[in-house]
Amino acid sequence: MPAEPSNSDVLRNRVQDIMTFIQGRLYYNRPDLEVKGAQYNAALLFGMLTGLSGGKELIVGEPGLGKTTSAEYISALLYRIPLGAIWGAEVSGHPEQTEEKIVGRPDLGRLNQGEEVVVWADFALLPTKIVDEINRLPETKQSMILDGVDRGNWRYLNQMTINSEYCLFATANYQDRGTNTIVAPLLDRFDVMVESKHPGPNISWMIGAEDSPQGLLRDPEREVKLRDCLRDGGWSEEAASVCDAFGEAVEDRLKVPTLRADDRTAIRSAAGELPFDEDASALMRCFLAELSFCCKYGQKRSNEQCDEGCHYTGYLCYQVQNCPSNRLPMSVRRYAQMLAWLLGDSCVGVEHLQAVLPYTCAHRLHWRDDEDDTARTGRRTDVAAIHRAREAVRAVTRRYREQSERIKEALAIGYRIYEGEKADPLEGEHPIYLQVMLDLGIEPGRRDFSNENAGL
Repeated sequence: MPAEPSNSDVLRNRVQDIMTFIQGRLYYNRPDLEVKGAQYNAALLFGMLTGLSGGKELIVGEPGLGKTTSAEYISALLYRIPLGAIWGAEVSGHPEQTEEKIVGRPDLGRLNQGEEVVVWADFALLPTKIVDEINRLPETKQSMILDGVDRGNWRYLNQMTINSEYCLFATANYQDRGTNTIVAPLLDRFDVMVESKHPGPNISWMIGAEDSPQGLLRDPEREVKLRDCLRDGGWSEEAASVCDAFGEAVEDRLKVPTLRADDRTAIRSAAGELPFDEDASALMRCFLAELSFCCKYGQKRSNEQCDEGCHYTGYLCYQVQNCPSNRLPMSVRRYAQMLAWLLGDSCVGVEHLQAVLPYTCAHRLHWRDDEDDTARTGRRTDVAAIHRAREAVRAVTRRYREQSERIKEALAIGYRIYEGEKADPLEGEHPIYLQVMLDLGIEPGRRDFSNENAGL
């Protein structure tokens, strides 16, 4: 008899069925990303990974190409939230947006009685959050959502509501006269940036000929019930039960699975247990080493620029202006593990990293040279930021493969020295060798290999 499928296999099949339903009935698109020989649409794939992992995603693109609607459909099916309730909780980016519409407002009736009670906005309470056209928020108002986006903590007056589970999608049109710069601290809080592309003339013409699929995920009665629950007690067991009832109704009516809260918890747990293989771990360390290293100033700093003719001109440390925060490896780890889980792999490998890295660092890298550089690199199919990040990942991967065995040996010897073994660390041209020496408390270039006060 064939073995019974594991719970993880069952959940994986449910998620894949949800993706198939969205692609076939709700969000028409063309594949633009290949992972391990399979074709995916990057916007849909990373939207699913964001919802499954509880991440934060920035979706860029032209107006009307499905940035917001794709996030709405993913949220409805992964979190069992009626589409009308998602619409009601969305925040629109515009110059006059207020904290009262985003986070909460005083209960004026209770305030007249001397009680300070907050009526929380649906945006702050729902586990899925969508900010439409976030780059139309003035820079001074982007700070209103900074802490909530980062930690799920929403403050108003002297009260706070905390999301035990949440994911966030934000859309942004390309820069025009009505948009603002997204401040660096807010940009860094997004795990990934992805582009929602035009689906091509044939699919676009088909979309225009059909009725809108939005009605498939509407449930006016439960939308009202959910709104009442949020007003009375915030996100509670009663609100969750309304969402579960909606999900069961959708499964019965559309024959498409949805996910319960414990399903999402089980998926995150299973994905988080997947290890990184030796090459994936070493490659990621090389990537981080190139982004953070500076031979002159000790590390990359956004207010310091390398000199012309630096010995490390061919590495990212010279080409990029800023040092990445620790949120970058956290985003890479989370999304690479979730991608490996979705593909049914037992560990995270180099191919998973290559798929995830361009989208996790595209919005975080500030290039020394801001020009598009298309003339030198040739044609491209991605928005410039993702294109340049993808080229950077390819370059680092190429450098790693040229000396992968020596790099892995250098890392292994470094760990053994840290554990007390008497040995000399390996030296080499790549910044990773110098970073290993620094972790061991060794000044690069010196031959004193004591591991006193080591920090590896």
